[in-house]
Amino acid sequence: MIRAFIQRHTTAGFRDAVKKLVWEWRIQWRHKSTLRRYRHDSKNDLKLNVACGSNIKQGWVNIDINAESDLTLDLREALPFASESVQIVYSEHFFEHLEYPGQALHFLRESLRVLRPGGVFSVGVPDTEWPLKSYVHGDHDYFQVVREKWHPDWCDTRMHNINYHFRQGNEHKYAYDFETLAKILDDAGFVDVVERPFDAALDDELRKFGTLYVDALKPGHE
Repeated sequence: MIRAFIQRHTTAGFRDAVKKLVWEWRIQWRHKSTLRRYRHDSKNDLKLNVACGSNIKQGWVNIDINAESDLTLDLREALPFASESVQIVYSEHFFEHLEYPGQALHFLRESLRVLRPGGVFSVGVPDTEWPLKSYVHGDHDYFQVVREKWHPDWCDTRMHNINYHFRQGNEHKYAYDFETLAKILDDAGFVDVVERPFDAALDDELRKFGTLYVDALKPGHE
């Protein structure tokens, strides 16, 4: 009865906006609760596993908005770590969920701040060069893989797949190839930006195909 009343007296857009507001309130509450409990680690060799999801790494500080992580943080905000206290900032299939340029560049600035000189920024994002080349050249391997592994059943045309790659509902905020990702990392102050292969000791096996992995360094030496 309550649901019928709400649907009768509100628009779908309004209801979606309220759901988003409630979700953002929950994120804020979890973030601030974590900050109230967190005490700065005195170590200067921290390893951050950012937006870890269920991929928990032993010996790392696992950060996500879910309860499984060590720290429940909104990664669009400032990182609660001392400057030059981190040896590596690692993320896999997170960076594309940040709005560019605002949120993405803020995260890069924070990562650069907390990394020690010579520290590593290691990032994996969906490889957008692969689907675009596949679409243009009529290569069906990409479309077969994503339909089998990741995309929903309604993605039954190539353009549906391209749209889902870019959008994933409304979760994906920006798409990257190596040229673009390397350029913004360089602009943010990182050096020695290189594309790297899948690393079984670091990366998620389920993300092996279709991911662009890039490493960059904070300038300077310890």
